[in-house]
Amino acid sequence: MDKTTLYLTPELRRRLRDAARLTGRRQADVIRSALDAYLAEGQPNRPTSIGAGEDRAIAAGDTETWLREHWRVR
Repeated sequence: MDKTTLYLTPELRRRLRDAARLTGRRQADVIRSALDAYLAEGQPNRPTSIGAGEDRAIAAGDTETWLREHWRVR
C-alpha cells in the first residue's frame, strides 16, 4: 500500500474518529472503504454537447435549467 496525507477539517476529523470507534475499525480502513464506495459509483453521465438540434428531448432554451439540475460537480 502507498501512504497518502489528507487534510481534514476538525468536523470531518471528528466524524471520522467517531465512525472508526463505532465500527471498531481503524480510521484508515474507514477512509479506504469510503473511497472505494465513492469511486465505485462512477462518474455521472454528462452530455458531450448541448445545443440546438443535438438532443430532441432538450430544447435549446432549456439547456441552462438542464445543466443546473443534472450537471453537478462533485
